[in-house]
Amino acid sequence: MKQNPRFDITLAGEINLDILLYGLPEDIPRERELLASGCCVTLGSSSAITAHNLSVLGSKVGFITRVGRDEFGAMALRRLNAAGVDLSRITESPTLNTGVTMVLPHPESRHILTYPGAMAEMALEHLDMEYLTSARHFHLSSYFLHRGLIPQIPELFRRIKAAGVTISCDTNDDPDDRWGATFPEALQYVDVLMPNEREACRIARTDNFEEAIRQLAGAVPLLVVKMGSRGAMAVRGSERICCAPFAVEVADPIGAGDTFNAGFLHQYVRGADLGACLDSGNQAAAFSTTRSGGTEAFRNPALWAEFLAVHPPRPK
Repeated sequence: MKQNPRFDITLAGEINLDILLYGLPEDIPRERELLASGCCVTLGSSSAITAHNLSVLGSKVGFITRVGRDEFGAMALRRLNAAGVDLSRITESPTLNTGVTMVLPHPESRHILTYPGAMAEMALEHLDMEYLTSARHFHLSSYFLHRGLIPQIPELFRRIKAAGVTISCDTNDDPDDRWGATFPEALQYVDVLMPNEREACRIARTDNFEEAIRQLAGAVPLLVVKMGSRGAMAVRGSERICCAPFAVEVADPIGAGDTFNAGFLHQYVRGADLGACLDSGNQAAAFSTTRSGGTEAFRNPALWAEFLAVHPPRPK
């Protein structure tokens, strides 16, 4: 990692608002007006959630994204700016609106409906490489949502790696469920791969979780797998470390995986050991679940201080 860079971590990725409607049935009938029991409009998208919460945790964060000239984009950027994220290199689309995601949470599942908007046309030409490489580390989320960038991601990663910057990637879901495109080519440049269990199996094209771990751990220097209520695992060569989650009363798990990334990477760029990185990821993820959406808990520094007092880092 670079020494004394401008940023700890830079990200290039998607941004949108999440509109969360609670209390709706899983099987939604047609031609009926259904009443939700609750609603939250909040900053969404994996990249923006990770950038926001990284900054709140104390990392210096630079974020490049593409928005439309609309209030959704303006609101999302205000949220990031308030958290201290540097937005000096964002670009605007003259034709497309900022994306938006409608989430219908249910007890054991959720519906996720996304309009990609301006994020889908972001390409290498919209990215300032000098800015992205003025960091210790670079993170990319939602690999398969970047429709304009997908063909160019291997080249993006190659340039960033050539500049001496380490790279992490959380693919998130593939809406086409193909898990291919340019990802195998880009994987050679990834230092930290950060899927959840399902994504790990889909990437490795197996239903056997242990086989997925074996394959992916052999492809990247560090594999970090998020396992929900079972915590998280890190695999580096023959070393495997598991870390239990923090027990909290969950209000909403949306964005917990992205917030885990923030907590993990916040310690990773500081050279912490894997156990401390996992613990930091689980701690941040647990806190995020105490409020709706992926960033609402982190908008109040006093809440984070109170949480840390009750759930301090565990001794190693």
